[in-house]
Amino acid sequence: MTIGTEHTVKAFDDEIGMLRGHIAEMGGRAEAAINGAMEALIKRDLTLAAKVIADDKAIDKLEADVEKLAVQIIALRAPMANDLRDVVAALKIAGILERIGDYGKNIAKRVGSLEGRRKIEPLSLLPSMAQVATEMVADVLNAFAARDAEAAVRVNERDRVVDDFYNSIFRTLVTYMVEYPPTISDAAHLLFVAKNLERVGDHATNVAEMVYFAATGEHMPERDRGDTVDAQNEG
Repeated sequence: MTIGTEHTVKAFDDEIGMLRGHIAEMGGRAEAAINGAMEALIKRDLTLAAKVIADDKAIDKLEADVEKLAVQIIALRAPMANDLRDVVAALKIAGILERIGDYGKNIAKRVGSLEGRRKIEPLSLLPSMAQVATEMVADVLNAFAARDAEAAVRVNERDRVVDDFYNSIFRTLVTYMVEYPPTISDAAHLLFVAKNLERVGDHATNVAEMVYFAATGEHMPERDRGDTVDAQNEG
Protein backbone atom coordinates (compact mmCIF):
# COMPACT_ATOMS: atom_id res chain seq x y z
CA MET A 1 0.00 0.00 0.00
CA THR A 2 1.45 3.39 -0.98
CA ILE A 3 1.62 6.39 1.36
CA GLY A 4 -1.05 8.16 -0.70
CA THR A 5 -3.37 5.20 -0.44
CA GLU A 6 -2.76 4.92 3.31
CA HIS A 7 -3.64 8.60 3.70
CA THR A 8 -6.84 8.14 1.71
CA VAL A 9 -7.88 5.11 3.76
CA LYS A 10 -7.17 6.95 7.03
CA ALA A 11 -9.12 9.99 5.87
CA PHE A 12 -12.05 7.76 4.91
CA ASP A 13 -11.94 5.96 8.27
CA ASP A 14 -11.85 9.31 10.08
CA GLU A 15 -14.87 10.54 8.14
CA ILE A 16 -16.82 7.34 8.85
CA GLY A 17 -15.92 7.71 12.52
CA MET A 18 -17.13 11.30 12.50
CA LEU A 19 -20.37 10.23 10.81
CA ARG A 20 -20.98 7.57 13.45
CA GLY A 21 -20.16 10.10 16.16
CA HIS A 22 -22.80 12.49 14.83
CA ILE A 23 -25.37 9.67 14.78
CA ALA A 24 -24.51 8.68 18.35
CA GLU A 25 -24.87 12.30 19.53
CA MET A 26 -28.15 12.69 17.68
CA GLY A 27 -29.43 9.51 19.28
CA GLY A 28 -28.44 10.65 22.75
CA ARG A 29 -30.11 14.01 22.23
CA ALA A 30 -33.28 12.42 20.80
CA GLU A 31 -33.54 10.07 23.79
CA ALA A 32 -32.96 13.02 26.14
CA ALA A 33 -35.73 14.95 24.38
CA ILE A 34 -38.26 12.17 24.96
CA ASN A 35 -37.15 11.59 28.55
CA GLY A 36 -37.07 15.31 29.34
CA ALA A 37 -40.48 15.87 27.79
CA MET A 38 -41.97 13.02 29.81
CA GLU A 39 -40.43 14.32 33.04
CA ALA A 40 -41.78 17.78 32.28
CA LEU A 41 -45.21 16.29 31.59
CA ILE A 42 -45.35 14.30 34.82
CA LYS A 43 -44.07 17.18 36.96
CA ARG A 44 -45.88 19.91 34.99
CA ASP A 45 -42.46 21.57 34.67
CA LEU A 46 -42.78 24.37 32.12
CA THR A 47 -39.13 25.36 32.44
CA LEU A 48 -37.94 21.87 31.54
CA ALA A 49 -40.49 21.70 28.71
CA ALA A 50 -39.13 24.96 27.30
CA LYS A 51 -35.58 23.56 27.45
CA VAL A 52 -36.61 20.43 25.50
CA ILE A 53 -38.20 22.62 22.84
CA ALA A 54 -35.13 24.87 22.58
CA ASP A 55 -32.68 21.95 22.48
CA ASP A 56 -34.37 20.56 19.37
CA LYS A 57 -32.36 23.04 17.29
CA ALA A 58 -29.16 21.12 18.14
CA ILE A 59 -30.67 17.91 16.75
CA ASP A 60 -31.66 19.73 13.55
CA LYS A 61 -28.11 21.04 13.16
CA LEU A 62 -26.64 17.57 13.64
CA GLU A 63 -28.94 16.19 10.94
CA ALA A 64 -27.65 18.87 8.55
CA ASP A 65 -24.06 17.97 9.50
CA VAL A 66 -24.70 14.27 8.83
CA GLU A 67 -26.27 15.02 5.47
CA LYS A 68 -23.36 17.24 4.41
CA LEU A 69 -20.73 14.72 5.53
CA ALA A 70 -22.52 11.73 3.98
CA VAL A 71 -22.79 13.48 0.62
CA GLN A 72 -19.13 14.47 0.84
CA ILE A 73 -18.07 10.88 1.55
CA ILE A 74 -20.12 9.49 -1.32
CA ALA A 75 -18.88 12.15 -3.75
CA LEU A 76 -15.19 12.12 -2.83
CA ARG A 77 -14.55 8.56 -1.58
CA ALA A 78 -16.94 6.55 -3.78
CA PRO A 79 -17.44 3.91 -1.08
CA MET A 80 -18.39 0.42 -2.20
CA ALA A 81 -20.56 -2.40 -0.80
CA ASN A 82 -20.50 -2.46 3.01
CA ASP A 83 -19.09 1.04 3.36
CA LEU A 84 -21.69 2.51 1.03
CA ARG A 85 -24.51 0.78 2.92
CA ASP A 86 -23.17 2.22 6.17
CA VAL A 87 -23.10 5.76 4.79
CA VAL A 88 -26.57 5.53 3.28
CA ALA A 89 -27.92 3.99 6.50
CA ALA A 90 -26.40 6.83 8.54
CA LEU A 91 -28.03 9.38 6.24
CA LYS A 92 -31.46 7.78 6.64
CA ILE A 93 -31.05 7.19 10.38
CA ALA A 94 -30.25 10.88 10.90
CA GLY A 95 -33.59 11.81 9.34
CA ILE A 96 -35.40 9.38 11.64
CA LEU A 97 -33.61 10.64 14.75
CA GLU A 98 -34.56 14.19 13.82
CA ARG A 99 -38.21 13.12 13.76
CA ILE A 100 -37.84 11.38 17.13
CA GLY A 101 -36.47 14.65 18.51
CA ASP A 102 -39.53 16.38 17.08
CA TYR A 103 -41.77 13.96 18.99
CA GLY A 104 -40.03 15.01 22.20
CA LYS A 105 -40.57 18.66 21.29
CA ASN A 106 -44.23 18.01 20.47
CA ILE A 107 -44.80 16.28 23.82
CA ALA A 108 -43.10 19.15 25.64
CA LYS A 109 -45.46 21.60 23.95
CA ARG A 110 -48.41 19.81 25.61
CA VAL A 111 -47.12 20.40 29.14
CA GLY A 112 -48.64 23.88 29.42
CA SER A 113 -52.02 22.59 28.29
CA LEU A 114 -52.14 20.22 31.29
CA GLU A 115 -50.87 22.79 33.79
CA GLY A 116 -52.95 22.82 36.96
CA ARG A 117 -55.48 20.23 35.80
CA ARG A 118 -56.52 17.10 37.65
CA LYS A 119 -54.35 14.04 37.14
CA ILE A 120 -55.88 11.20 35.18
CA GLU A 121 -54.85 7.65 35.94
CA PRO A 122 -53.60 6.61 32.43
CA LEU A 123 -50.84 9.21 32.83
CA SER A 124 -49.06 6.66 35.06
CA LEU A 125 -48.60 4.27 32.10
CA LEU A 126 -46.93 6.79 29.81
CA PRO A 127 -43.48 6.88 31.51
CA SER A 128 -43.17 3.08 31.21
CA MET A 129 -44.15 3.27 27.54
CA ALA A 130 -41.59 6.04 27.00
CA GLN A 131 -38.90 3.98 28.72
CA VAL A 132 -39.41 1.01 26.39
CA ALA A 133 -39.45 3.26 23.32
CA THR A 134 -36.26 5.14 24.25
CA GLU A 135 -34.50 1.89 25.19
CA MET A 136 -35.33 0.63 21.70
CA VAL A 137 -33.71 3.75 20.22
CA ALA A 138 -30.58 3.32 22.38
CA ASP A 139 -30.29 -0.39 21.59
CA VAL A 140 -30.76 0.02 17.86
CA LEU A 141 -28.06 2.69 17.72
CA ASN A 142 -25.73 0.36 19.61
CA ALA A 143 -26.58 -2.27 16.99
CA PHE A 144 -25.69 0.22 14.25
CA ALA A 145 -22.35 1.03 15.89
CA ALA A 146 -21.53 -2.68 16.25
CA ARG A 147 -23.02 -3.72 12.88
CA ASP A 148 -25.02 -6.26 14.89
CA ALA A 149 -27.85 -7.65 12.77
CA GLU A 150 -29.20 -9.93 15.50
CA ALA A 151 -29.46 -7.04 17.96
CA ALA A 152 -31.41 -5.14 15.32
CA VAL A 153 -33.85 -8.06 15.03
CA ARG A 154 -34.37 -8.06 18.81
CA VAL A 155 -35.20 -4.35 18.75
CA ASN A 156 -37.68 -4.95 15.95
CA GLU A 157 -39.43 -7.65 17.96
CA ARG A 158 -39.86 -5.36 21.01
CA ASP A 159 -42.06 -2.92 19.09
CA ARG A 160 -45.06 -5.07 20.01
CA VAL A 161 -44.56 -4.05 23.66
CA VAL A 162 -44.89 -0.37 22.71
CA ASP A 163 -47.97 -1.15 20.61
CA ASP A 164 -49.54 -3.00 23.56
CA PHE A 165 -48.93 0.01 25.79
CA TYR A 166 -50.55 2.27 23.21
CA ASN A 167 -53.61 0.05 22.83
CA SER A 168 -54.09 -0.11 26.60
CA ILE A 169 -53.69 3.66 27.04
CA PHE A 170 -55.98 4.38 24.09
CA ARG A 171 -58.81 2.25 25.46
CA THR A 172 -58.43 3.61 28.99
CA LEU A 173 -58.44 7.23 27.86
CA VAL A 174 -61.47 6.73 25.64
CA THR A 175 -63.28 5.22 28.65
CA TYR A 176 -62.30 8.26 30.72
CA MET A 177 -63.66 10.59 28.06
CA VAL A 178 -67.01 8.78 28.08
CA GLU A 179 -67.36 8.38 31.86
CA TYR A 180 -65.82 11.70 32.95
CA PRO A 181 -66.55 14.36 30.30
CA PRO A 182 -64.55 17.06 32.16
CA THR A 183 -61.37 15.04 31.38
CA ILE A 184 -61.89 15.12 27.61
CA SER A 185 -59.40 17.92 26.98
CA ASP A 186 -56.65 16.38 29.13
CA ALA A 187 -57.33 12.89 27.75
CA ALA A 188 -57.00 14.18 24.18
CA HIS A 189 -53.59 15.68 25.02
CA LEU A 190 -52.46 12.40 26.59
CA LEU A 191 -53.66 10.44 23.56
CA PHE A 192 -51.45 12.70 21.45
CA VAL A 193 -48.51 11.94 23.75
CA ALA A 194 -49.16 8.19 23.58
CA LYS A 195 -49.33 8.32 19.78
CA ASN A 196 -46.02 10.17 19.63
CA LEU A 197 -44.39 7.49 21.81
CA GLU A 198 -45.89 4.76 19.62
CA ARG A 199 -44.30 6.45 16.60
CA VAL A 200 -40.91 6.51 18.39
CA GLY A 201 -41.15 2.72 18.64
CA ASP A 202 -42.07 2.49 14.97
CA HIS A 203 -39.09 4.63 14.00
CA ALA A 204 -36.76 2.49 16.11
CA THR A 205 -37.90 -0.54 14.10
CA ASN A 206 -37.29 1.38 10.87
CA VAL A 207 -33.73 2.01 12.01
CA ALA A 208 -33.41 -1.67 12.97
CA GLU A 209 -34.31 -2.66 9.41
CA MET A 210 -31.66 -0.28 8.03
CA VAL A 211 -29.04 -1.63 10.44
CA TYR A 212 -29.86 -5.19 9.42
CA PHE A 213 -29.51 -4.32 5.73
CA ALA A 214 -26.27 -2.38 6.30
CA ALA A 215 -24.78 -5.32 8.19
CA THR A 216 -25.97 -8.17 5.95
CA GLY A 217 -26.89 -6.72 2.57
CA GLU A 218 -30.29 -8.41 2.96
CA HIS A 219 -33.68 -7.17 4.07
CA MET A 220 -34.84 -8.11 7.56
CA PRO A 221 -37.46 -10.89 7.53
CA GLU A 222 -40.90 -9.41 8.04
CA ARG A 223 -42.79 -10.04 11.24
CA ASP A 224 -46.46 -9.69 12.05
CA ARG A 225 -46.59 -6.20 13.54
CA GLY A 226 -50.24 -6.46 14.59
CA ASP A 227 -52.42 -3.38 14.65
CA THR A 228 -52.86 -0.49 17.02
CA VAL A 229 -56.43 0.28 17.97
CA ASP A 230 -56.65 3.49 15.97
CA ALA A 231 -55.40 1.62 12.88
CA GLN A 232 -58.08 -0.99 13.46
CA ASN A 233 -60.70 1.71 13.69
CA GLU A 234 -59.60 3.15 10.36
CA GLY A 235 -60.14 -0.19 8.60
